[in-house]
Amino acid sequence: MEFTVDGRKVFATTGGQPFTIDKPCIIFIHGAGGDHSVWVLQARYFAHHGFAVLAIDLPGHGRSDPPLLESVPDMATWLLRLMDCAGVARAILVGHSVGGLVALEATAQAPERIDSLAMLGVNFPMAVHDDLLGRTAANDHQALDLINSWAHGYSAHLGRNKVPGLWMMGGSIRLLERAPDGAVHADLQAAADYNGGLNAAAKVACSALLLLGERDRMTRPKTAQSLAEAIPNVTIVVLPNCGHMIMEEYPDEALRTLIEHLM
Repeated sequence: MEFTVDGRKVFATTGGQPFTIDKPCIIFIHGAGGDHSVWVLQARYFAHHGFAVLAIDLPGHGRSDPPLLESVPDMATWLLRLMDCAGVARAILVGHSVGGLVALEATAQAPERIDSLAMLGVNFPMAVHDDLLGRTAANDHQALDLINSWAHGYSAHLGRNKVPGLWMMGGSIRLLERAPDGAVHADLQAAADYNGGLNAAAKVACSALLLLGERDRMTRPKTAQSLAEAIPNVTIVVLPNCGHMIMEEYPDEALRTLIEHLM
């Protein structure tokens, strides 16, 4: 499905069901260098269980037109404009990694428009090593290899995909390789520069979920504590042995947790 926001094309999948504004709307927001495809399982489930679903490609990602947005607040403001263009007055926001920060910031900017918030693999501050930022700025493939390695838990390195014949880490590196030049760097830089997390968290008026991976080496659960303490009504779930790629490594558990939070 395509929308026009600020005169540019935006692509979103709808989970295999027609998108209509007469149902509760869930918007899924991907992380650094990702696209709508990371939400296939979650989008399909909720689309077939009474929700209108938009799994979006952020500007300059996937099938959405550039330019890239360079800050979390800019992405959040853009997300609210997307809601306007889609005719969505209120929505549930679900974001992964930097997409979770975007969801948080959008909730703070327009708390009256957000019915619930779920953040997966999120912490604050979301520190990114200077060397990694430098390598992504140079479009060095080694940066993608490092991200792919750090983002997956130990068992994922051994090929523990629940779907026979699919290679978890191989699929993830291809996703990063598909990202346009500069996209991974822009997303990581936006996450590193974002300093409004605690102020945004204090403005969250809806129920919120923090879904974390016990073995996440990119956004370690202990570094999400200050964020959790700042949100008035938050549930924290930590998946044992799971890394940063929560929807991929533990898809059933991630989906079940979202169902419990949103339905």
